Amino acid sequence: MVHAYILIQTEVGKAAAVAAEISGIPGVATAEDVTGPYDVIVRAEADTVDQLAQLVVARIQNVEGITRTLTCPVVHL
Repeated sequence: MVHAYILIQTEVGKAAAVAAEISGIPGVATAEDVTGPYDVIVRAEADTVDQLAQLVVARIQNVEGITRTLTCPVVHL
């Protein structure tokens, strides 16, 4: 299982709506609106890195109101 944090910037005033919509996407464990340089932080999981990439590109990045994403895969050192 691959886990990642996805940091999301949204259009002004869209953070809560983006987090709510993303939280309903399969593979998303949590989606919370936050303060700081990013507006929403998502914890996602998938069976493989390729499936994680598909989740981000095909599902999450297509949510209206998102301007930028940064995907940070979790590593176990």
